[in-house]
Amino acid sequence: MDWQGWLSLGLTLGSVALLMATRFSPHLVLVGALTVLSVTGVLTAAEALAGFSNPGLITVAAMFVVAAGLHASGGIDLLVNKMLGRPRSTVRALARLLLPVVPLSGFLNNTPVVATMIPAINAWSRRINIAPSKLMIPLSYGAIVGGCLTVIGTSTNLVVSGQYHALSGQPAFSVFAITPVGLPVAIIGVLFMLVFLPRILPDRRERRPFENMREFTLEVAVDPDGPLVGLSVEQAGLRNLEQVYLVEIDRRENIVTAVPSEEILRGGDRLVFAGETEAISDLLRINGIVASINRDKAALAEDRAERRLIEVVVSQSCSSIGETVRGSRFHDRYGAIVLAVARNGERVAGNLGNIIIKPGDTLLLEARPVFVSRQKYNKDFLVVNDLDTVQPRHKKAVLAWIILFVLVAAAGLDMISMLNASLIGAGAMLMCGCLSVSQAEKSLDLPVLITIAASFSLGAALQKTGVAAVLAENIVSLSGGRPWLLLVLTYAAVSLMTETITNNAAALIMVPIILAITQQAGLNPEPFMFAVMMAASASFATPLGYQTNLMVYGPGNYRFADFMRAGLPMNLVIGISTVTVLLLGWPLQA
Repeated sequence: MDWQGWLSLGLTLGSVALLMATRFSPHLVLVGALTVLSVTGVLTAAEALAGFSNPGLITVAAMFVVAAGLHASGGIDLLVNKMLGRPRSTVRALARLLLPVVPLSGFLNNTPVVATMIPAINAWSRRINIAPSKLMIPLSYGAIVGGCLTVIGTSTNLVVSGQYHALSGQPAFSVFAITPVGLPVAIIGVLFMLVFLPRILPDRRERRPFENMREFTLEVAVDPDGPLVGLSVEQAGLRNLEQVYLVEIDRRENIVTAVPSEEILRGGDRLVFAGETEAISDLLRINGIVASINRDKAALAEDRAERRLIEVVVSQSCSSIGETVRGSRFHDRYGAIVLAVARNGERVAGNLGNIIIKPGDTLLLEARPVFVSRQKYNKDFLVVNDLDTVQPRHKKAVLAWIILFVLVAAAGLDMISMLNASLIGAGAMLMCGCLSVSQAEKSLDLPVLITIAASFSLGAALQKTGVAAVLAENIVSLSGGRPWLLLVLTYAAVSLMTETITNNAAALIMVPIILAITQQAGLNPEPFMFAVMMAASASFATPLGYQTNLMVYGPGNYRFADFMRAGLPMNLVIGISTVTVLLLGWPLQA
């Protein structure tokens, strides 16, 4: 290989290492690699930016809008409410849960499906007296296996199809091309979940970590005759206390939320602090602070229009990860106050301001009502649980389903390309009022789209410089020319990468290598591409391996080990099933 080849290989390995070992966002790492490839001349500008015009990427963006239209119209709720019912056992509850989730995820992005289902499953679990920990992991796993049913089921399938077309010159896969693989594997996966997950998953029925407000908030009052009356919060020395943080002032007729430092204190104000409740004695030592005049009823337990108490789950891309609650300047960044942090299903005790924010943490926030509309689609948080959200456009629910069915039928019958079908579907959702323009804009997951587009440049560089051919030659030699072993190695390699870096990046890095392998060995590339699609989506063993796993991590009160116990056998079952179906159903020789 020449220097261009070594540079391309080094960038690929370096990108994978950065994604595995650091918290750098995938889209930043891959855009950096794209920049180096373009500046050094390894790729021309057109080659480096080709991913941004790839039909697979545009199809993914359009399908985000279609999924948002079905979500905003209440179409998902319409289906879920009619199918859940009142099962009398955990196995029956899982069957009722998986029945809508698996097929829905075959035609929609599974992230909005899971986000919509989480609050519904929480309420349903209380109604049927089954612990949420028995239901949340199956919800995520069902969405993952459902996404493997069609080419449009996950963004990974779409972009693999697009890159396969771009690199090989062969037609992109049709909507149902992967269904003969995905359907039997999904059936096996569902049966495994019904038989084994009720036994493997924990039954954690204890109260939720944020159920009792008095566990992490405390209240005092401003003495009407004390020296603090007329002073600002800053002047009174109440802004930078060590163990607690002032989050709210209750003034009988109204409340002041996300209290600014310049707020003037009045006699009789009830001050609500978050942090260590043991600090109440230290607060009462401040001259002008007295015990709350209404300690029998917590201020935060009262419903007020000015306030929202919201639970959010921290995503891997949250900009506050690795920072302390105090150091993250949460109020300035998000317009909200952190009241408490839960990790592994339990509230994190100690000094609230010194808690370091980690992926998967559940935060209890106090915010103004506008926070929900601003942050619902913010990728810093994967889930926002709030009772007072925007009402779905229920009158459009049936129409949204009709648009989706027509879109899928037209593409499935090859009446129109998947790209054009998704674009028409997105436009129809907007024109028919199933969602607003603002909702459509917010549905576009920009970091994911940039990650996908930038990943194409690495794949193109590996192929152009001959690195893919060299790697393929060595892998073919390692397998001894046995096609079945090459298929197993393909699935295993992609599966291992997916557990540590993003599924889209793992798939797109491997596609040119797999194509070179099949060319070197004279093999049929189709089953190998299906193996890449399936392995890139089938990530069950860690909460960080797939976005929907992280989404259910907090609401299910799970620990990391819970995913290992349930996910490792699930990975094994899905992997063996996929390889077996491919070996039986497709000729490996070209």
